[in-house]
Amino acid sequence: MLLSLVLFALGTGLIALLLLLNSQLQDKFDKNLAGIDLVIGAKGSPLQLILCNMYHIDAPTGNVSIAEVRPFLNPQHPLIKTAVPLSIGDNYKTYRLVGTDHRFPQLYNAEIAEGDLWEKTFEVTIGASVAKDLNLKIGDKFFSSHGFILDDDLAHDHTEPFVVRGIFKPTGAVIDQLILTNTQSIWAVHEHTETAEAEAPHNHDNDAYGNVHTPLINFPDKDITSLLVQFKGRNYQALNMQRNINENTSLQAATPAIEINRLYAMMGVGEDALRALALAIIAVSGLSVFISLFSSLRERRYELALMRVMGSSRRKLFALILLEGLILAVLGYGIGLLLSHISMELLAGYMKDSYRYTFTGRIFLREELYLLGAALLIGFVAAIIPAIQASRMDISTTLAEA
Repeated sequence: MLLSLVLFALGTGLIALLLLLNSQLQDKFDKNLAGIDLVIGAKGSPLQLILCNMYHIDAPTGNVSIAEVRPFLNPQHPLIKTAVPLSIGDNYKTYRLVGTDHRFPQLYNAEIAEGDLWEKTFEVTIGASVAKDLNLKIGDKFFSSHGFILDDDLAHDHTEPFVVRGIFKPTGAVIDQLILTNTQSIWAVHEHTETAEAEAPHNHDNDAYGNVHTPLINFPDKDITSLLVQFKGRNYQALNMQRNINENTSLQAATPAIEINRLYAMMGVGEDALRALALAIIAVSGLSVFISLFSSLRERRYELALMRVMGSSRRKLFALILLEGLILAVLGYGIGLLLSHISMELLAGYMKDSYRYTFTGRIFLREELYLLGAALLIGFVAAIIPAIQASRMDISTTLAEA
């Protein structure tokens, strides 16, 4: 019986873990699509372009000059509603620093919890997870570091420090884990890194790049990482823009929905294999429950016969054996569910350290109730034949054999 219980718990636990992981991954992917129709950046892997610039879990494919993307920044563009620039490449304690403009938080409907949006160079507004995990408050200062790893040797500590001007409310989207500033701040940090100047300009509103609200098209020689594009409408020309960019320019364009579906397809192979393994374990556990109940029935035939003599009906014996199978199924389901949620909590800690995404094992899904129904069905099927045999047992023959 113990082996049957262990097998049942392993099978249901693995399926429940897959349900938890898949549900939260899909929620993260869907939330971070943010209505973005196209991502434009440097040539390379289109999936990498999406993962870096929308999900912030990969490295950039490279930088592109303002001159190259200038046509897409035109506010009078006939097809483009919004083109939000991103400049990526630095971090603070592994949380990514992103140079952009005030339209970026609007993509995620992010609202200010404290302070305000950045305005001047070297001012930042930080996500809720950044503020919580790093214990940053309004007015705190820090130096960014080159790249995405924690390395004090890569710190830009010869420039002026960044100052926290605002903190966003939690959104459940990727913006929670980002540090946002203007694009000019990213340029200033790297320009001073290259020239090794002692400090950045103090007159933020009129520094080497002019007023921070000056359109990026006025700096054609400067670089950014990508543009997040929203179309005015999904007509033929808009849908054909990706192919035109990829075939006729030195840039690369990728459609988030297409690339994420490809990622789902790649992940689905491994997920299907694990699900098949879990189903096989559950099938074996169901067979094991049947064998256990069948063997137990042979050992308890005399006791069951005595119960009949003492007034128990055939129906009562049938229900008793059936109940045993169902109890085994419920216990296996309960233990498996507990193991799956504990495993998800452990996995969540690892994933947060590696990718800064928040997962949890403290949620319960509707699908887990369906899993309970499946577990009860397996317990019922495994117990039905032993239960029928118990109810049809010949009392006199059994007692005579005893």
